[in-house]
Amino acid sequence: MSRARIVIVGAGFAGFAAARTLLRKARGAAEVVLLNPTDYFLYLPLLPEVAGGVLDPRRVTVPLTDALPGARLVLGQAGGVDAAARTVSYTGPEGEQRTIGYHRLVLAAGSVNKLLPIPGVAENARGFRGIPEALHLRDHVVRQIEMADAAEDPDERAARLTFVVVGAGYTGTEVVAQIQLLTHDVLSRHPRLAGVRPQWLLLDTADHVLPGMDERLSATAERVLRDRGIEVNMGTSVAEATATGVKLTDDRFVASHTLVWCVGVRPDPLAQSTGLPLTKGRLQVDEYLAVPGHPEILACGDAAAVPDPANPGRPTPMTAQHAVRQGRLAGHNIAASYGVGERKPYRHRDLGFVVDLGGWQAAANPLHVPLSGLPARIVTRGYHLTALPANRLRTVADWLFTAVSSRPAVQLGLVPGPAVPLDTDAPEVVHQPT
Repeated sequence: MSRARIVIVGAGFAGFAAARTLLRKARGAAEVVLLNPTDYFLYLPLLPEVAGGVLDPRRVTVPLTDALPGARLVLGQAGGVDAAARTVSYTGPEGEQRTIGYHRLVLAAGSVNKLLPIPGVAENARGFRGIPEALHLRDHVVRQIEMADAAEDPDERAARLTFVVVGAGYTGTEVVAQIQLLTHDVLSRHPRLAGVRPQWLLLDTADHVLPGMDERLSATAERVLRDRGIEVNMGTSVAEATATGVKLTDDRFVASHTLVWCVGVRPDPLAQSTGLPLTKGRLQVDEYLAVPGHPEILACGDAAAVPDPANPGRPTPMTAQHAVRQGRLAGHNIAASYGVGERKPYRHRDLGFVVDLGGWQAAANPLHVPLSGLPARIVTRGYHLTALPANRLRTVADWLFTAVSSRPAVQLGLVPGPAVPLDTDAPEVVHQPT
């Protein structure tokens, strides 16, 4: 390399924030290279609205070349790190195997679906981690309603109109809320199904919705879901999944053709392939985000076990709030290694959380002030507009259109089922409860 090069692996919340910070602070000191499988940053918190037909998928994607002018984008899936040679190996978009050298490295590969050893889940469930999954789920829900309309058998009709979501965390709660509203809109276009009541189930082994969060936030979300007719089954999960239904851990069998898997995430497999020290599958780092023994390598986001100053001895949770802050700090500390500023340890202040429940409903606790209904909805959408790096006006336009109209009731057929397998990394199945 004729010039120092900073390679950032991953363009999620952490990698995107790190790249932005470095372009602002250290562009003259080194070349900034972003290695990522796609050419966009995905704003994950609004993905349930894509599945629910509220937002066009382009609203939640931000082109990296537009948002990060001056950075060099390399399309590819990172496969390993040679710390001694200071290279990253990756697979290009057409299957080519390549390597890229670095002077500094930021590992921000993020996370993937967390699978459990439950028979049939990998084959029959749908994950929810990206645009393909969201578009496929929307098409699938519309298709099930159309097939229910055509069905003569009442049992088949009921199964087509039964939707099961596993995992009552942020993603699962928002997904089931959006699916319920989508099915309501689509059903109104099918007079033959008038009077037929769909069934929505939300399952989790925890004892309440949004486990680990503020109890008032959880209670508000659960009340809204139940009032809409969603069956919330806490302390219950899937024992076996088939193409025609799911057997639950309470021995019930629910006939359904829709199983959405939102039980959580695990660190990207890249973390293990690096050969660097790990803590429960996440890369070990110190309070400055540096990997022990390798000060030239920093890790942040879901793939890094960043010490949590608020909970000594524990890593920070896998949330977008932490990922963004850690990405900024990684960029700052790398810039400091080139003489721009001074290194800082990771510190954070909990700003609260927001949960979008669709329609005019939401639950939020900004700065730990509990809100529900319209005030929470205003705070939730305001937060997303502030955090969204681009497409704000178009996003507001989609929200306004949906508020005065209805959601699209047509299949686009853009993403076939086999293109979005839940089991993205079959050899690495996590054996632990939800």
